[in-house]
Amino acid sequence: MADAKLMVWIDQDLCTGDGICEEICPDVFVGRDDGLWVVKEEASHWGKTIVFDGAEAPEGSRGVARVPDSLVEATVEAAEECPGECIMIEPFDQEVFANRGA
Repeated sequence: MADAKLMVWIDQDLCTGDGICEEICPDVFVGRDDGLWVVKEEASHWGKTIVFDGAEAPEGSRGVARVPDSLVEATVEAAEECPGECIMIEPFDQEVFANRGA
Protein backbone atom coordinates (compact mmCIF):
# COMPACT_ATOMS: atom_id res chain seq x y z
CA MET A 1 0.00 0.00 0.00
CA ALA A 2 0.99 3.57 -0.63
CA ASP A 3 1.82 6.13 2.00
CA ALA A 4 0.27 9.62 2.07
CA LYS A 5 1.65 12.93 3.25
CA LEU A 6 -0.86 15.02 1.29
CA MET A 7 -4.61 15.11 0.62
CA VAL A 8 -6.38 16.71 -2.35
CA TRP A 9 -9.89 17.91 -3.14
CA ILE A 10 -11.58 19.97 -5.84
CA ASP A 11 -13.68 23.07 -5.21
CA GLN A 12 -16.57 22.34 -7.62
CA ASP A 13 -17.56 26.04 -7.70
CA LEU A 14 -14.19 26.88 -9.29
CA CYS A 15 -13.81 23.88 -11.64
CA THR A 16 -13.91 24.98 -15.29
CA GLY A 17 -14.10 21.43 -16.65
CA ASP A 18 -10.93 21.58 -18.74
CA GLY A 19 -9.69 18.17 -17.59
CA ILE A 20 -6.03 19.11 -17.55
CA CYS A 21 -5.77 17.53 -14.11
CA GLU A 22 -6.77 14.09 -15.41
CA GLU A 23 -4.39 14.40 -18.36
CA ILE A 24 -1.51 15.07 -15.97
CA CYS A 25 -2.47 12.70 -13.15
CA PRO A 26 -5.19 10.16 -14.09
CA ASP A 27 -4.68 8.11 -10.92
CA VAL A 28 -5.91 11.07 -8.79
CA PHE A 29 -8.41 12.97 -10.99
CA VAL A 30 -11.40 11.78 -13.03
CA GLY A 31 -14.16 13.52 -15.00
CA ARG A 32 -17.84 13.26 -14.11
CA ASP A 33 -20.76 13.12 -16.52
CA ASP A 34 -21.61 16.77 -15.77
CA GLY A 35 -18.28 17.99 -17.15
CA LEU A 36 -16.59 18.67 -13.82
CA TRP A 37 -13.68 16.78 -12.30
CA VAL A 38 -13.37 15.06 -8.94
CA VAL A 39 -10.63 13.28 -7.03
CA LYS A 40 -10.23 9.57 -6.50
CA GLU A 41 -8.09 7.01 -4.75
CA GLU A 42 -6.99 4.34 -7.24
CA ALA A 43 -6.94 0.67 -6.24
CA SER A 44 -3.42 0.23 -7.58
CA HIS A 45 -2.23 2.55 -4.79
CA TRP A 46 -4.77 1.99 -1.98
CA GLY A 47 -6.23 -1.49 -2.54
CA LYS A 48 -9.70 -0.12 -3.44
CA THR A 49 -10.84 2.55 -5.88
CA ILE A 50 -12.94 5.33 -4.34
CA VAL A 51 -14.31 8.14 -6.51
CA PHE A 52 -15.29 11.25 -4.55
CA ASP A 53 -18.17 12.19 -6.84
CA GLY A 54 -21.05 12.68 -4.42
CA ALA A 55 -22.54 9.29 -5.29
CA GLU A 56 -19.99 6.73 -4.10
CA ALA A 57 -18.28 9.04 -1.62
CA PRO A 58 -18.57 12.74 -0.65
CA GLU A 59 -17.47 15.43 -3.10
CA GLY A 60 -16.04 18.91 -2.69
CA SER A 61 -14.22 19.70 0.53
CA ARG A 62 -15.54 16.52 2.20
CA GLY A 63 -14.34 14.44 -0.75
CA VAL A 64 -10.72 14.42 0.29
CA ALA A 65 -8.47 11.85 -1.40
CA ARG A 66 -5.07 10.74 -0.21
CA VAL A 67 -2.22 11.46 -2.62
CA PRO A 68 0.23 8.57 -3.00
CA ASP A 69 3.79 9.73 -2.36
CA SER A 70 4.70 8.57 -5.87
CA LEU A 71 2.15 11.01 -7.36
CA VAL A 72 2.85 14.13 -5.29
CA GLU A 73 4.80 15.81 -8.08
CA ALA A 74 2.12 15.10 -10.71
CA THR A 75 -0.67 16.22 -8.38
CA VAL A 76 1.11 19.52 -7.66
CA GLU A 77 1.69 20.01 -11.39
CA ALA A 78 -2.03 19.42 -12.06
CA ALA A 79 -2.92 22.04 -9.44
CA GLU A 80 -0.45 24.54 -10.91
CA GLU A 81 -1.76 24.02 -14.47
CA CYS A 82 -5.46 24.14 -13.53
CA PRO A 83 -7.06 27.24 -15.13
CA GLY A 84 -9.80 27.33 -12.48
CA GLU A 85 -7.33 27.09 -9.57
CA CYS A 86 -9.80 24.67 -7.98
CA ILE A 87 -7.42 21.91 -6.85
CA MET A 88 -6.76 22.16 -3.13
CA ILE A 89 -3.76 20.30 -1.72
CA GLU A 90 -3.32 20.01 2.03
CA PRO A 91 -1.05 18.13 4.44
CA PHE A 92 -2.46 14.74 5.41
CA ASP A 93 -4.71 15.09 8.45
CA GLN A 94 -5.80 11.86 10.15
CA GLU A 95 -8.90 13.51 11.68
CA VAL A 96 -10.12 14.81 8.29
CA PHE A 97 -9.37 11.44 6.73
CA ALA A 98 -11.33 9.61 9.44
CA ASN A 99 -14.37 11.89 9.03
CA ARG A 100 -14.53 12.07 5.24
CA GLY A 101 -17.33 9.53 4.97
CA ALA A 102 -15.77 7.11 2.49
